[in-house]
Amino acid sequence: MPSKAIDHRGRQVSLLARMGHEEATSERVGDLISACEDDAAVSDDPDAAVNVERLRRDYDRATRIPASLVGEEAELATQAQHHWAKARGSNDFGAFEPWLTKVIDLMRRKAECFGWDDGCEPWDALAEDYEPGCTAAWVESVFTPLRERLQGLLDRVMGSPTPPSNAFNEVCLPVDAQERFVRLIADRIGFDFDRGRLDTSTHPFCSGFHPTDVRITTRFHENNLNDAIGSTMHECGHGIYEQGLRSDMAGLPLGTSVSLGIHESQSRMWENQVGRSESFWRWCHGELRREFGDAVAHLSFEDVYGGANIVRADLIRVEADEATYNMHIMIRFELERAMLRGDLEAADVPGAWNERYREYLGVEVPDDARGCMQDIHWSMCAMGYFPTYTLGNLYSAQLYEAACRAVPDLEAGYAEGVFEPLRVWLNDNVHVHGRRYQAAQLCEVATGAPLSADPLMRHLEQKLSAIYGL
Repeated sequence: MPSKAIDHRGRQVSLLARMGHEEATSERVGDLISACEDDAAVSDDPDAAVNVERLRRDYDRATRIPASLVGEEAELATQAQHHWAKARGSNDFGAFEPWLTKVIDLMRRKAECFGWDDGCEPWDALAEDYEPGCTAAWVESVFTPLRERLQGLLDRVMGSPTPPSNAFNEVCLPVDAQERFVRLIADRIGFDFDRGRLDTSTHPFCSGFHPTDVRITTRFHENNLNDAIGSTMHECGHGIYEQGLRSDMAGLPLGTSVSLGIHESQSRMWENQVGRSESFWRWCHGELRREFGDAVAHLSFEDVYGGANIVRADLIRVEADEATYNMHIMIRFELERAMLRGDLEAADVPGAWNERYREYLGVEVPDDARGCMQDIHWSMCAMGYFPTYTLGNLYSAQLYEAACRAVPDLEAGYAEGVFEPLRVWLNDNVHVHGRRYQAAQLCEVATGAPLSADPLMRHLEQKLSAIYGL
């Protein structure tokens, strides 16, 4: 988009956001919801009752925010993203600092509009948009033991004298052949190309307009097929969730995903529990040889399976492996929580960021472009968002264990290229519910237990102990 139009574009976006907010919070909408609440036919219909209850929650929450603040946020996000991109490109945090200060101030004001319960804090009010029912105290209670266990595992893995081969990640393969290959995988694991499509973008994403129209993207590098496979399976997980929602409830809460954490659980499950499993690579290794021939003939099964599971402490969240990823999220959660409390000013973010990377991952941050400016989220006014990534990892592991209990030969099927039983289990136990439950409730309904770090740690410890000879 033309860079000199950023101010005008910000005003355009602001106007549209205000108009949309005014429509959604109009008295007429409130009266219609009230009429539904007073209708005996609604209360007698469990699906209708859930839809109305969730619509009331959304309406009441939205009406706490004045249209002027909605417009201000939309305009600020448009401008801040532009200045973040420029500052990141020139490694100039000082140029972004005033915009981050504005974001922090606006997010605090927005949180005050929502309000929070006694014993809670501003972060909780914002997180409600992404993970309803989630609080910072609860996240901390989950993250703290997880971090301690992860740190012990990472110390053992990093100290292993027998790391897996990196040969798979050093092979250069034509992008057009990679694209054919990941489309084969996407089709096999259950992404319906008659109800969706796969394209290419710099940063992979999923857009769901209706269960019959789901768009996903992936990315390619000549020397990193692993990234293309992981990115594609990740976005397929999002896409399969969107395609699994109830078409008869499209546009209503029961036809909508429950939270970002649950959505992320679906993508991470296909990417990690499936796509980095031994049985998946038993199948995929053969497909790899059929597609790429002599270019990969020298790669053994151990090369590809081990290469898909290499653990390396690094700087960049989106490039992090399965074991270190959550450390990146914990750092961001702690910093944005401190910013919203008023304990951390924008100017002090780089130092706090670098200190935590040193402590949690043992890496030195060489510059702010690869440090505190690497993510777009804060410039988008998205605070309260980051923990949904780790919550997604936790939900995915716990849901996956439940699926394995329900379908005892589930993983054995992957070696034969059979993935439908997992998709069906997820359709029946996660997707079909829409927003009937909050995320933590859905987890307990589907698995029989409250969310715990134990399933994720079992998954990582068992797999990495075997691969790294621990």
